[in-house]
Amino acid sequence: LWARPSLVAHKLRALELLAGKPQKKGNKPGPAYAYNVKKLRDQEMRVAEQAQKSYERFVETWRPRPPDEKARGRLNPARLE
Repeated sequence: LWARPSLVAHKLRALELLAGKPQKKGNKPGPAYAYNVKKLRDQEMRVAEQAQKSYERFVETWRPRPPDEKARGRLNPARLE
């Protein structure tokens, strides 16, 4: 969900080549081409940084709830003794 699309495409293409898939010849750029465009790479990095900050704020405000005592007793009565 939070992955940078061009980086993922670049890594997948590298794995395909290592696995023996043939090179694509011609002047039509493939899906990993966006990784070579610095402007797009920088834009994806900014989006990823923003997502990371958003996730960090979410985790900072997280407060776990204590387990429901009635549910615990129902699930394993011997454990409460």
